[in-house]
Amino acid sequence: MLSCIRNKMGANASQLEKEIGSEQFPANEHYFGLVNFGNTCYCNSVLQALYFCRPFREKVLHYKQQQKNQKKETLLTCLADLFYNIATQKKKVGTIAPKKFIQRLRKENELFDNYMQQDAHEFLNYLLNTVADILQAEKQQTIKPKNTDTFTNNSNRKPDPTWVHDIFQGTLTNETRCLNCETVSSKDEDFLDLSVDVEQNTSITHCLRGFSSTETLCAEYKYYCEVCCSKQEAQKRMRVKKLPNILALHLKRFKYMEQLNRYTKLSYRVVFPLELRLFNTSDDACNPERMYDLVAVVIHCGSGPNRGHYISIVKSHGFWLLFDDDIVDKIDATAIEDFYGLTSDLQKNSESGYILFYQSRDY
Repeated sequence: MLSCIRNKMGANASQLEKEIGSEQFPANEHYFGLVNFGNTCYCNSVLQALYFCRPFREKVLHYKQQQKNQKKETLLTCLADLFYNIATQKKKVGTIAPKKFIQRLRKENELFDNYMQQDAHEFLNYLLNTVADILQAEKQQTIKPKNTDTFTNNSNRKPDPTWVHDIFQGTLTNETRCLNCETVSSKDEDFLDLSVDVEQNTSITHCLRGFSSTETLCAEYKYYCEVCCSKQEAQKRMRVKKLPNILALHLKRFKYMEQLNRYTKLSYRVVFPLELRLFNTSDDACNPERMYDLVAVVIHCGSGPNRGHYISIVKSHGFWLLFDDDIVDKIDATAIEDFYGLTSDLQKNSESGYILFYQSRDY
């Protein structure tokens, strides 16, 4: 399918400009492919998706402006340099080598310091958490305690949320209802992305329904009820309490098969709509009617986690683009259906949605 797109749309930069058209080409926008440094497609695909999550890009570029005199190199300064390099190009289309970012990534985390295929979701998690940690550490350095007592209090205090949290963080509430006394207890936990199980010929809505389905705790899994002061049968479910500004949904396509003693890919066909409303919200959710629009998708191509390739499709100014490392193509919105997955388990190779980015309309 990818080769068909390339043949149809053209693989070089001048063809892309021609395809978009000079009059339609968005002002101050740049479409640059990223050079692959030996199996770094997992990184390139996520970076492109994040670059076209506009709020994230704007925060990274703003950080770059604020840090003009900073000499210490971090993963965030390298990310900011890369985004700035793309955003300030004189040409509208082309290719950039994210060499400094890859070198920093490999230096900081040995997991990525090799030429093996890595997991794009693991990289996304690592990047967002690392950026948040850097921002929190830098904020702590600017707060100079007046005395020792203040310092002690600060050290026990939970770090303030960063713009990473503002963009991606939501809150789940884990509700457990005792079937004996009907008491409901709930525990909240924050998330930067949601990981959902997949089944054959389903949709994201179905996956989310499964994520929030009610589970009965009985037999040896009985729940200890604080009110009854004993173990009781109970029902529990997970619901969304705080809806994030950008919802990152991870489809759990890699499953460990004991009989094979390895992970295998679930290439199931999972439909992801261009617009989404979360229905699995808690009763006290503040904005349960929030509408989301699909802005980017990281796609896994191939038959397994250790063999294959990552690409991404993004929405920019009303049209869709496919980023395959250094190649950028304009695609029709109808082509998105080709990335839902396979309808038959007999087919092995698939290009299937792996991480979905939905941006709230009111953000």
